[in-house]
Amino acid sequence: QVQLVESGGGLVQPGGSLRLSCAGSGSVSSINAMGWYRQAPGKEREHVATISWSGNTYYADSAKGRFTISRDNTKNTMYLEMTSLEPEDTAVYYCNLRSARGEEYWGQGTQVTVSS
Repeated sequence: QVQLVESGGGLVQPGGSLRLSCAGSGSVSSINAMGWYRQAPGKEREHVATISWSGNTYYADSAKGRFTISRDNTKNTMYLEMTSLEPEDTAVYYCNLRSARGEEYWGQGTQVTVSS
């Protein structure tokens, strides 16, 4: 069983920065990719960024140029560095892991609020 725990959310002013972390534990046969998703109030969950096991990265248009996804395999931790934050980035951010078998795991989410 895989457990994912996000941290690093909080309240930040527009234009500010935050770094989210996702710490993984447990075992999985093989990881296909890990990613970040977010869900704003009244909206569906949407993709933010993905990093494949080989290290390729993919970003939603809203995240390109502002967010950076990375991974530290030695710490079993994935990160999302967010800069130039806007009120529209306010959401609960979720960590996701997809195994090579198609299994999918989610964290509990961390709240990010961008407001002055």
